[in-house]
Amino acid sequence: MHPAKLKIFNGKIITPGGIIRNGTLIISGDAIELVTGAPVEIPGAVEIDAGGKYISPGFIDMHVHGGAGHDFMDGNRNAFLEVSRMHARHGTTAMTPTTLTCEKRDILQSLHLYEEASKENLWGSQFIGMHLEGPYLAMSQRGAQDARYIRDPDPKEYREILERQNPVKRWSAAPELRGALEFGDYIQSKGVMPAIAHTDAIYEEVSEAFKRGYRHATHFYSAMSGVTRRNGYRYAGVIESAYLIDDMTVEIIADGVHLPAPLLKLVYKLKGAEKTALVTDAMRAAGMPPGESILGSLKSGIKVVVEDNVAKLPDRSSFAGSVATADRLVRNMINLAEVPLVDAVRMMTATPASIMGLSETKGSLKTGMDADIVIFDEDIRIDKTIIKGRVVYAR
Repeated sequence: MHPAKLKIFNGKIITPGGIIRNGTLIISGDAIELVTGAPVEIPGAVEIDAGGKYISPGFIDMHVHGGAGHDFMDGNRNAFLEVSRMHARHGTTAMTPTTLTCEKRDILQSLHLYEEASKENLWGSQFIGMHLEGPYLAMSQRGAQDARYIRDPDPKEYREILERQNPVKRWSAAPELRGALEFGDYIQSKGVMPAIAHTDAIYEEVSEAFKRGYRHATHFYSAMSGVTRRNGYRYAGVIESAYLIDDMTVEIIADGVHLPAPLLKLVYKLKGAEKTALVTDAMRAAGMPPGESILGSLKSGIKVVVEDNVAKLPDRSSFAGSVATADRLVRNMINLAEVPLVDAVRMMTATPASIMGLSETKGSLKTGMDADIVIFDEDIRIDKTIIKGRVVYAR
């Protein structure tokens, strides 16, 4: 049950216009009613004293695979619920559950379980649509994706997936593959955002794909081409293309491992907070102790080892997944990339909301917006997570 009114006061409210010191935020039901720097008396309201901490929009993770020992491809509804609850403890109020390269039947099962879990998900991060990562990827850039299932876009397959049930909101693919541009055209017609991922495309291919709807780069720098040479000639890759195409958005795994501090600074300098979203890309080992784990489903996933705050293939030849949480990403952008707090928060809130088409309801603290709120201290340690006006976590 929501309280009739919820008053959060004595906090530093992070708004699109800056920080309101000693601010007060009033929630009515599941929406924000008032954001102010003036004292407000609300008789009968449930009150939360922020104790001088920051009051922020809830974090939005638009690329996440799992956590707390579970993965969205485990084949059971409980995995969805447990992952959402764990990430809520780290400030994530909305997320896009993500699949890995797999067979069609596994994709369909994940979509079905998403729908079932959404009905029960009252105490975890909200589900804002599914993200399919693959199976239409470049074999040469597969990273830890299972090579057995990588294939070119199959119109019969992807049409069936989107026509039978469609909680899918984004689909990552390599745009240079045969049929990938037509694939992008079709999924857009179904309200799904195409994104560039696991790709060896060059600028000319990226430029054409951008015109066909591939306006976002999945886990920027990871599993994608930079400058390449063919018969002595140099070609700009996806990385250079994303910098050159001003309106292309990117997402980065700011765990401090996938991208070191100099690259975090470069992305921020060239793309800015408006075009850069932070994502965890977290696997099941997020929130778990170091050691052996599995990337993907328990049935057919790949064994990995978690060490140095990242998952690696057993032979250490490649990273195999992130174990980050949203609070860590914001902290790293501030401490490693030296990004102002307001911009670091924006990259975890307003920017992903914009990319996912949710700016009218999520991503900022304004009257009428969803009451998705995180309270944290100077070190980005989460004190409370509030989703649609309900306190789902309190430290």
